Amino acid sequence: MTQRGPVAIVGAGIAGLTTALCFARKGIASDILEQASVLSETGAGLQLSPNATRILAKLGLARPLEQVWSEPAAICLVDGTSLRTIASVPSGRFARDRWTSPYGVLHRADLQKVLLGAVEAEPSCRLHLGVRIVDASRDSLTRTTGKEPGLVIGADGVWSTIRNHVQGSGKAQFSGNIAWRLTLDAANAPAIFDARNVSAFLGGGSHLVVYPLPQVRSFNVVAIAGGDDPDEMPDRALPQGEWRKQLLAAFADWHPEIVDMLRNAPEPTIWPLYGVSEGNWHQGEQTVLIGDAAHAMMPFAAQGAAMAIEDAFELASFAVAGQSLAAFAEHRKRRIARVRSRGAFNRFVYHARGPVKLARDLVLSIRRPESLAADFDWLYGYEPLD
Repeated sequence: MTQRGPVAIVGAGIAGLTTALCFARKGIASDILEQASVLSETGAGLQLSPNATRILAKLGLARPLEQVWSEPAAICLVDGTSLRTIASVPSGRFARDRWTSPYGVLHRADLQKVLLGAVEAEPSCRLHLGVRIVDASRDSLTRTTGKEPGLVIGADGVWSTIRNHVQGSGKAQFSGNIAWRLTLDAANAPAIFDARNVSAFLGGGSHLVVYPLPQVRSFNVVAIAGGDDPDEMPDRALPQGEWRKQLLAAFADWHPEIVDMLRNAPEPTIWPLYGVSEGNWHQGEQTVLIGDAAHAMMPFAAQGAAMAIEDAFELASFAVAGQSLAAFAEHRKRRIARVRSRGAFNRFVYHARGPVKLARDLVLSIRRPESLAADFDWLYGYEPLD
């Protein structure tokens, strides 16, 4: 991997902004190109596990993030029908002690504001808004930025344009799952929602994740169930009527308080969940994909943002060390494969039915919280190459 000039980063989401800061930390300037004329983060809540917060702290962002996130006391698995707690993994102070970094939950917009503020304060980072990249050639990008990039980084998400310029790259594929996302005012939330913890309510073929967003006095709620691909749209507002019926049908057998909440909640946003299949992440030594552009995954391990943050940090390290993009991709693919595997396992566990559900509950109920936490040492305790 050679550096003949600044890097050109396409996409100014979490992946792109983090990448710019990681390269700046290594003394490499960057131009960040974003097609939106104004940065406005969509979605609602976000979980940042210790493997992500460890990197953000290295970028000097620990203090501003601590002002906008909360650190849940535990991550709890709860039966969606009986509301019985099946198991819990301690977090809070425990996470800081065991994994040497916090577990935080916050609004996506707050993370983006922190990243954007850091980028704007960094002289070696230049943000170009309202720039749509169709031709990712060096000549085209040079005309846009006024500088010839030494490396083009596609951080432009699951519908990446840059991925089209990488031969043998993966393809966006509908997962068969739909996420309904909403933010519920704490004053209107059911009493079963715990303001201290992340709660994953489990049911046959579906699950619901809830955690507090203290900054906006709300709860983040994500309901996930199987569904049909709605015209291959990456996201769209949930139409009243049919989509609400599908949501209620997926959770019909759940506890009445949860069903009532879903029936009466403000209009959610529907997010068909897409992944990116296995494929090449780079084109020679000129272009590389990171984050969702390279390996969008399902949210069952809550690691999408964390993997993008890890990609950004380690790509900068590989670049400064003069290692090839092939070496970077090989290194990261091993990590991504293991995280994907954990996500697939979680989906199986979360959506279990019948005898499998009974066996799940029995196994989890006899394990101590500290033992469950040890299962995440490889994930949360990860030390990135620096």
